[in-house]
Amino acid sequence: MDHDIHKYFESAVPLVKQVGEIVRENIYKEKTVDLKESRVDFVTETDKQVEEILINGLQSIYPNHKFIGEESTSEINKVKLTDDPTWIIDPVDGTMNFVHSNPCVGVSVGLYINKEPKVGIVYLPVFDYLFTAIENEGAFMNGNKIQVSKVKAFSDALVIIEGGSSREPAKVDCMVENFRTILNEAHGFRTSGSAVYNITSVASGGADCYLEFGCHAWDMAAGATIIKEAGGVIMDPSGQPFDIMSRRLICASTEELAKEICSKIKQNYPKRDDA
Repeated sequence: MDHDIHKYFESAVPLVKQVGEIVRENIYKEKTVDLKESRVDFVTETDKQVEEILINGLQSIYPNHKFIGEESTSEINKVKLTDDPTWIIDPVDGTMNFVHSNPCVGVSVGLYINKEPKVGIVYLPVFDYLFTAIENEGAFMNGNKIQVSKVKAFSDALVIIEGGSSREPAKVDCMVENFRTILNEAHGFRTSGSAVYNITSVASGGADCYLEFGCHAWDMAAGATIIKEAGGVIMDPSGQPFDIMSRRLICASTEELAKEICSKIKQNYPKRDDA
């Protein structure tokens, strides 16, 4: 079956911009918060509203497409990715930030076909930054082409690392050790609290590497296309090929940088999204 990728992309962008307005309007208002899997993993009414608008809007145009959304998927606790065109949606990436009125939040929509990333759309509504990418056509921010830095050495790199939402002792120990390694070896480090903010930072040259254990498919789907099209690399932190269901990623400006960091960090293996 032939797929009109540009048509899919052009259908999604206005919806992403539309729901971005909702996020921007609500970020400084009082929120209703429901806990999910832990005290630092939760959902707001805005997450649910945005996801519903995105899925309903795209489903009305493409009734045969599949959907994986953070909030709808969390109810069944298992993700299934097929070869069918599948929209993978994070309605408000950086919910902790959103609850605290921190502006590092984003709407993320990725399209996978045959289990491969084809389209990535990330909107950071408070900053009005729209990142877009279509396979083999480059990556853009607000229509301007972006690219990764050329940093190859760990010692020269600004590295983003996140603790994630798990507070299991083994995960905490792993992250503390990796924070120490990065603090000692990198040029500097950052933590924003939003996977899509981090990936687009690397894609646009504002950071050189981003590492996380415990993120989900919806955190990475759009970013996988954007980072690749910006000239960067995305892989498993073990150095193996990227697996969107693994809940593990490292993305970097160069393969040399990614592999050097992979060789020096402690590994953690959270439960897979499809397990």
